[in-house]
Amino acid sequence: MPFANLGLSDAVLKAVAESGYTTPTPVQEQVIPLVLMGRDVLGFAPTGTGKTASFILPMLDILSGARHRARMPRSIILSPTRELATQIAENFDTYGKYSTLSKALLIGGVGFEEQEKLLDRGVDVLIATPGRLMDHHQQGRILLNDVKLLVIDEADRMLDMGFIPDIEKIVSFVPTIRQTLMFSATMPDEILRLAKKFLMNPKEVKVERAVTNATPIEQFYVKAPSDFKAKRGLLRDVINHLQVKNAYIFCNRKKDVDILCKSLQKHGFAAGAMHGDMDQFDRNKTFDEFKSGKITMLVCSDVAARGLDVMDVSHVVNFDVPWNTEDYVHRTGRTGRAGKTGCAVMLVTKHEDKSFEPIKKLAGDLLKVLPLESAEIMADSDGEETGEPTRHHNRQHRRNRSRHGRRQPGSGGRPHHNRPHHGIHVHHGEFELPRDDEPADNIGNRIADDDNSIPDDIGNRASADESPANFSNDRGEGQSRGRRRRGGRGRNRNRDRDRDGSQSENREQRSEQRPPRENQYPRERGQTYNERRENNQNRQNRDRSERRDNRTHRQDREPSPKGLGDHVPAFLVKK
Repeated sequence: MPFANLGLSDAVLKAVAESGYTTPTPVQEQVIPLVLMGRDVLGFAPTGTGKTASFILPMLDILSGARHRARMPRSIILSPTRELATQIAENFDTYGKYSTLSKALLIGGVGFEEQEKLLDRGVDVLIATPGRLMDHHQQGRILLNDVKLLVIDEADRMLDMGFIPDIEKIVSFVPTIRQTLMFSATMPDEILRLAKKFLMNPKEVKVERAVTNATPIEQFYVKAPSDFKAKRGLLRDVINHLQVKNAYIFCNRKKDVDILCKSLQKHGFAAGAMHGDMDQFDRNKTFDEFKSGKITMLVCSDVAARGLDVMDVSHVVNFDVPWNTEDYVHRTGRTGRAGKTGCAVMLVTKHEDKSFEPIKKLAGDLLKVLPLESAEIMADSDGEETGEPTRHHNRQHRRNRSRHGRRQPGSGGRPHHNRPHHGIHVHHGEFELPRDDEPADNIGNRIADDDNSIPDDIGNRASADESPANFSNDRGEGQSRGRRRRGGRGRNRNRDRDRDGSQSENREQRSEQRPPRENQYPRERGQTYNERRENNQNRQNRDRSERRDNRTHRQDREPSPKGLGDHVPAFLVKK
């Protein structure tokens, strides 16, 4: 069926013909007539099937013939990412070149000034991300009372990114009598619930997934080593083996995107990075360079997995296994678009088998093993022969340490029964150590007897035996003071400072006045580590503020100098 049979105007048909399209896709063939009839539509279609044109083309005809007003758009298109919103705006310019409708693009990462000028002038179509649209609405720069058509694109991605509360607020601001179009690549229960809430008697349109049918996309997977450095080497072997022209390389973590991009650039590949933490100007620049061919390897996160349309992308490489099957569908859909051939490769480590099994079950026989000799060798060794620790091993090693850097019991290192004990020093001449075969009752009785038989001058003898002179003789002339066993330096410094015991008495008095730490900050039963830490921090902040208030009150009671200002110290004033 040609586009002329769908009921579009001549101006729209002329723009479509100049774009090179003659036959609509299945989703366009079903959705466009319904939108022109004024029906609400709930569309489920995979990426790369032409969903954007299915709502832009009829929107151009619906909004024609009326005029906009300042700060009151007549149509809103919501997109989850900035890149997808920018691409929708570009498609609107392409298909609406012969239309008099105006548009505004509201996305984050750019200033508010230009966007405010467009809103003050008035626009017909507002293309925005939920966060930036809420910012403008909360500041009173936009009114949604005149919205006739609302489009929610990539609703499942909105759900994953946590935009559903913002979407619900935006829907509450627009009029109840409106036409709503919702598109999603998957059908989770939450999306169906939102469809019942937002749409009125919708017409449901479904297009089967391209992954489960005969598809021009070849799909392969490779068993990869767990070592990050060896995995990067395997990626380079895959690129050279497949003779990749240009490709998306997806990673699950943003920090891995930067590391992998620098590694590819170091080995002579024209690579660029794109993820959510980058500035919007840098993201647009990198994506434009990839579309123009200046960059051939785009290392990116899932921010580039939805809706971005770049023609003639030969390969998609999943450096990390996607978290779920929906992300795999969207990543793979970046290649083989508009009926062209493509290839998707996935590197799978032994730690990613849990995420790989659902994808393998979904793809079925279409997912094959890539014959690569270096991959078999690396998978067999898996970082063990080289002796290099893997990222999984490093994370486990860090978990076995406490928050102060010490090893936890059972985490390796020296066993506890061989480690030296500090803090309690037993003189073997005065006390007898307990024997292994001695009953507990005998140990308690003997310790009690020993306590009664301690001579009165044991403290003086200990001070004499542990004098600095004796220490220097025992240590030797060539041994430095810093090589003493741990825990003794503080005691020796206090002993050298005051030998008559007055310093010890002062410390004992201060310790008696100060409440124990467990009484000062008690640990409540059933609390987690984060809860205990937060409670202790709150208590410390409260004590700090009380001490500061006490100092303030004490300063207020002192007489301030008259006529010299508040910043003159009191000791400079003559009495």
